[in-house]
Amino acid sequence: MKMMNVVWTCIVLISLVIVVSSIDEDRKVFIAYMGFLPEGEYSPSLHHYEILKNITNPSWFARKSLIKSYQRSFNGFAAYLSQEEQQKLAGFDGIISVFPCQKLHLQTTRSWDFMGFPTTIERSPSGESDTIIGIIDGGIWPESESFSDEGLGPIPARWKGECQGGKNFTCNRKIIGGRYYGVEYSVRDMHGHGTHVASTIAGRQVNKASYYGVAQGTARGGVPSARLAVYKACDVDCNMRDILTAFDDAISDGVDIISISVGSNDPLEFTSDPIAIGAFHAMQRGILTVNAAGNSGPGLYTVTGDAPWIFAVAASHTDRRVLTKVLLGDGTILMGNSINAFPSSNEELPLLYGKQVTSKCSENEASYCHARCLDGSLVEQKVVLCDDNRNTNSVKAAGAIGCIVPDHGKNVSEVEPFPIAGLNTDDVSLVKTYQNSTRSPKVQIFKSQAINNQVAPVVASFSSRGPSKFISDILKPDITAPGVEILAAYSPMASPSHTHIDKSSVKYNILSGTSMACPHVAAAAAFVKSFHPNWSPSAIKSALMTTGKFILS
Repeated sequence: MKMMNVVWTCIVLISLVIVVSSIDEDRKVFIAYMGFLPEGEYSPSLHHYEILKNITNPSWFARKSLIKSYQRSFNGFAAYLSQEEQQKLAGFDGIISVFPCQKLHLQTTRSWDFMGFPTTIERSPSGESDTIIGIIDGGIWPESESFSDEGLGPIPARWKGECQGGKNFTCNRKIIGGRYYGVEYSVRDMHGHGTHVASTIAGRQVNKASYYGVAQGTARGGVPSARLAVYKACDVDCNMRDILTAFDDAISDGVDIISISVGSNDPLEFTSDPIAIGAFHAMQRGILTVNAAGNSGPGLYTVTGDAPWIFAVAASHTDRRVLTKVLLGDGTILMGNSINAFPSSNEELPLLYGKQVTSKCSENEASYCHARCLDGSLVEQKVVLCDDNRNTNSVKAAGAIGCIVPDHGKNVSEVEPFPIAGLNTDDVSLVKTYQNSTRSPKVQIFKSQAINNQVAPVVASFSSRGPSKFISDILKPDITAPGVEILAAYSPMASPSHTHIDKSSVKYNILSGTSMACPHVAAAAAFVKSFHPNWSPSAIKSALMTTGKFILS
């Protein structure tokens, strides 16, 4: 009889496990936005739990369903819900919107001199030192020289935040606060993006900074005496519920400016956009939110951060370009888009077209240099010409020593894991003509060099354009700032070229994107705030927009 009871108990427990597993599989994470927190005595988490008890089936799942209550700066919660429960919740009294929790994306020097921010600019030392900038991003590398607190006074007394940095992370008088949200259990930056953004805003002056000698100069932020509060809501991507939590904390902690170089691939409606929601409540507390406008240009209606209360930033070129010289065997010199830190070869190298280095694919398919097509015995120690710029890692893995690809009109140089040159359509045609004209085509790819860019400033082709997709009367982006080939501090744990085959480690790196433009404007806003601490977000935004220089896009 005892044995039968044990058997039945096991069957019941197994059944419960199956039921719970089934419940979990049918549910996804949704975010419920409820607006302002009620005045008076109120327990948000208890209220959220009671709401979920009324809509979840079975009701006992409510406690497991609730993931996060937003209760410091605005009202709302994240929960596991079925589609039916989500529809019920949307009609519940007090619920403004319910939307699925999606992934947002990080929108991945001389720039300050180019903007008219020389080291000699008149500053408000006490005002700048009292300004606190909240950065919602992928963390920070606190040991970087850019974040030294040497010479800084005490932390502003009004600061209400904490340093919850996690293992082996220490704040100082520069980085005065840190929080992380379920990503890698530390505020420490493992991917480089957050460190780059933070040092662009408020990095201390560092002389002779460069990427392996390329673009050498003085690295500094726009407001080097300002304080930083870091909210790590991103890893490779960013979870919507973590973005909202970061806003909730940053507003309550008492930051003055919020910089967030994050956005969705496609524009979101305001009530379903965690950045628009968070920025709205920040604005209500007198905090300006500066947001990257997105990298989905040049098409119309692609801009993100299009809520009127967000300061949306496009990316533009500066007066410096980083280019790579290519010398063909017949003496033709071409300039390619890439950042190649590898020493220039002292001798010409064999040049082969992708369709010549295959024994497995058709010539047409092989010309794109797909991994399955490349024959390592034919590629080794040669430079390969490809018709697609997305397969360069495969070319390196096959043993090639360099690669020439079309840049498809990007006109932006990026750090590469081995010698690469991105050429425009006409120059690619010249290479093909030369390659066909001789039995032994040769080429040299040189180390990149910084040159003067006489057409700057001009909006980068990748930078998202307006107007707003949902309200065409809203003209966005609001402003543009340097966002192409920006040198700034970087995490030594991150791949400089964002590729798994690149094992190098650097203290400073060159990146492009509206992610790089956003911190320039955040710093400019903090600069204005340091002189006018009582100005509203709209006043600061207006001051920058009406004194900026008009340029063509």
